[in-house]
Amino acid sequence: MVLGPKKEDTRNKNVDVQGGGQSYGVPAAGEVEGNAYEPMGTPGVNHWQATYIKRDGLDDRGNIFFAAVEMTRMPMVITDPRQPDNPIVFCNGAFLDLTQYKEEDVVGRNCRILQGTQTDRHTVDEVRKAVAEQRAVAVDILNYKADGTPFWNALFIGPIFDQDGQLLYFFASQMDITERRTSQESHLQAQKMEAIGQLTAGMAHDFNNLLQVINGNLEVALISLEKPDAARAALERAQRAAMRAGKLTQQLLTFARKQRLEPKAVNINTLVVEFSEMLVRTLGDKVDLRLDLRPGLPLCHLDPTHLEMALLNVLINARDAMPEGGQVTVGTAIVRGEERIPYVDLCVVDKGIGMPPEVLRRATEPFFTTKGPGTGLGLAMVHGFVQQSQGRLEIDSKPGEGTTVRMIFPVADNGQDGAGTDPDPDTTTPEADAMAGSRPSVLVVEDNDDVRELAESVLGMAGYTVLAAASGEKALDLLREGARVDLLFTDVIMPGGMSGLQLVDEARRLRPRLPVLVTTGYMDELPGRGQGQRLNILAKPYKHGDLLERVEAALGKEV
Repeated sequence: MVLGPKKEDTRNKNVDVQGGGQSYGVPAAGEVEGNAYEPMGTPGVNHWQATYIKRDGLDDRGNIFFAAVEMTRMPMVITDPRQPDNPIVFCNGAFLDLTQYKEEDVVGRNCRILQGTQTDRHTVDEVRKAVAEQRAVAVDILNYKADGTPFWNALFIGPIFDQDGQLLYFFASQMDITERRTSQESHLQAQKMEAIGQLTAGMAHDFNNLLQVINGNLEVALISLEKPDAARAALERAQRAAMRAGKLTQQLLTFARKQRLEPKAVNINTLVVEFSEMLVRTLGDKVDLRLDLRPGLPLCHLDPTHLEMALLNVLINARDAMPEGGQVTVGTAIVRGEERIPYVDLCVVDKGIGMPPEVLRRATEPFFTTKGPGTGLGLAMVHGFVQQSQGRLEIDSKPGEGTTVRMIFPVADNGQDGAGTDPDPDTTTPEADAMAGSRPSVLVVEDNDDVRELAESVLGMAGYTVLAAASGEKALDLLREGARVDLLFTDVIMPGGMSGLQLVDEARRLRPRLPVLVTTGYMDELPGRGQGQRLNILAKPYKHGDLLERVEAALGKEV
């Protein structure tokens, strides 16, 4: 928040004297007071932030300035902070027109009569802070008229002092900006809808291509059953396409900041150095990769795999921006944020073609790309990962001069070493060993019939005894009935009933040491976000081997 100068500071500033010394004030000089959007589009230079007058009193109303105040259509109010509760002592006709109050209902009362249920309390606190500190402030605030109609009010408040610096009054001017705010909100909504349309179109295009590959190859496999080699090749192509579809989903989740991260204490310098060999191979011979790493860099609490992918995406963009080759620098530094909090800056600087402003504004939008082939998800993924890691992404670029991408992360707290992301300890110790000569029993809980039957088939072929339930409620019934269950394998999100997380809570209440493996393609509702337990999580889509490996690990077997 930015306010006008403190009272003691105004005495040391150049003042504007008017009326032969009857009044003088401190010009704004381009300083912004508060959070308002300036009605004139600029912070203002010539208006006064604070005023000093020779004569106190509101009785002299025979001069041209009083007539002008009453004639203007700009609502104006004066309050007297020397009286209890800082009441209104003067308002002009325009204020009454704006608020629909009568003068006798306003004078003698505090301006809070204009506040209502949807008035932002933070904005009110900002105004109160300015008044308490006898400083100017400008805010946009939602107020209410006498009949309860809400309106957006561009409010400016400034203090009036006597010659000795004693506070006499507060002056407030106001403007109804409801139409402007409505227009802004409509524009933002239109932008959101355009982005959603672009995202949907991009997803439909990419997924339709992948579905074509999957379905087409499955048809080929069915036709080629008598030719095992041809059928196998077709199935492998279908499987590769399915995994690419899964990767695309994970990219979208990363963009939406819904991807599950497994943060650890990471030294970014070490990660860059160890990853540099792969980066050099990826960038090719035309790109000269240089490292400019600040020694003694503090640790950050990050997911190292996602950080590597974010860095790789940025560097691929840098390579593509230099079709004739050139130099790319990866650097690190320590920067200070608000309240001098330290951050680590991981930056990538290229000398490529750069981006014009209209492209730069859209650089992190999903499916927006100027590079021809590709999904356009690279920087969208980077943006999502950085924000989910409590950092921020900054991009500077000029056509013909190159681009600088900064990923800025907070320094890890003391003692933050990645604990809390490992599987739950209970998941490595089964409730009881499997009976001699038999395979463990797995309870599969999944509301989607096809997905559930696939898991049953995979586990059954591996020799496990499989129980299945289409809902959390049915799974609990099996547990209550005493069914032998050595491992609970459940989806997280099951619409219309008990969620997987609720099922896990109830199952552990019934069988505290029951191993649990959960699966989901949507990470927003998972633990690690303040829900007091940790879980072993298998992300969808998963491979046949991944499922068996995680099941064996959860049952306490060596993989």
